[in-house]
Amino acid sequence: MRNLLIAAVTALFAANMAFASDAGCEAKAAEKKLAGAAKTSFMKKCEADAKAGGSCEAQAAEKKLAGAAKASFVKKCEADAKPAAKAADSGCEAKAAEKKLAGAAKTSFMKKCEADAKAAAK
Repeated sequence: MRNLLIAAVTALFAANMAFASDAGCEAKAAEKKLAGAAKTSFMKKCEADAKAGGSCEAQAAEKKLAGAAKASFVKKCEADAKPAAKAADSGCEAKAAEKKLAGAAKTSFMKKCEADAKAAAK
């Protein structure tokens, strides 16, 4: 009986977390004013990240790491996540969507933005 209760609580918690992550992704997409293909792509990535465990601590727990191995993994994971988060935040697509650009104006903006990003990376 106890195992059944634990399984039910765990399933309820997992379902609640999935709903919260979906709602969080919707809110983030709305905040970034995404629409169409950009929103679809963002939602797919956001939901995949949420299902993957998202945080480095959660990933370390899934891998059952402890001590120095856990500390090393979390440090590397967080260091790897910072450039990805920065790139996602400063993405040209998001900037174009924010400016509500379309057609030739968007194409021109994207070319210049991506060229500037490559130059800044060097």
